[in-house]
Amino acid sequence: MSGFVEKPQPVQVPGLVHLHTGKVRDLYRNEAGELVMVASDRTSAFDWVLPTEIPDKGRILTQLSLWWFDKLADLVPNHVLSTEVPAGAPEGWAGRTLVCRSLEMLPVECVARGYLTGSGLVEYDRFRTVCGIALPEGLVDGSELPAPIFTPALKAEVGDHDENVPYEEIARRIGAETATQLRQTTLAVYGRARDIARDRGIILADTKFEFGLAGGELVIGDEVLTPDSSRFWPADEWEPGRAQRSFDKQFIRDWLASPASGWNPRSEEPPPALPEEIIAQSRAKYVEAYERLTGQNWV
Repeated sequence: MSGFVEKPQPVQVPGLVHLHTGKVRDLYRNEAGELVMVASDRTSAFDWVLPTEIPDKGRILTQLSLWWFDKLADLVPNHVLSTEVPAGAPEGWAGRTLVCRSLEMLPVECVARGYLTGSGLVEYDRFRTVCGIALPEGLVDGSELPAPIFTPALKAEVGDHDENVPYEEIARRIGAETATQLRQTTLAVYGRARDIARDRGIILADTKFEFGLAGGELVIGDEVLTPDSSRFWPADEWEPGRAQRSFDKQFIRDWLASPASGWNPRSEEPPPALPEEIIAQSRAKYVEAYERLTGQNWV
């Protein structure tokens, strides 16, 4: 069993209808039919939404996504209409709220990988493939791939694993033309972001995007290129053949999987609360990623 350790109750705001409580974001619809996305400070690991929040996390994710949306605007339109907090909403929603176009979301996690690690490494070590894509011999943990690859997954409900599937399965489900557009756009966005991050001393190892349709046009939604949806590594410490230091929540996963947590990720018991030092170090990683990528101080 997995999911929420403690599922929060949605905030009631006049004029807004609560639609969904996700791992991080709460989703509402306003009277104009627009979506209102509010990024909380919740964090997830091992398919659990943890009982401990990371202060400022939701604001950092939102502001970093907005920065990236601006950098990608010529490649793909995004869903953001405004950042204005709806009337009557809590003051705490400031900086973490996006008013967005309502999209016909595609049921695909669009993953781009430029480096070998994580679940891709596990598959490669067994079959010399990642999501069925053949790769050359001699790669190790952290190796740069000969070229970025598109490895889609089917989106799962909270508490379930996304399911890696072959590209052909995506084409069967959503149509060959749309699948081709997803692959091309995902790899184009990854390439742009990889180069921007590299100029700032960060390796973008892999990332995932979500897309929807608006009037037949492909639009990128949700969050983009944040530490929650991407693996960021400091370039000056990159050393293939070992696990890389990262700016993402792998730090939290590592603690939960360690003897210090007293918890077994394979158990059905819910994970424990994070200690103060892990909370502080996690927040510092989010802040460092934001500052190194944007060149702006987090305040």
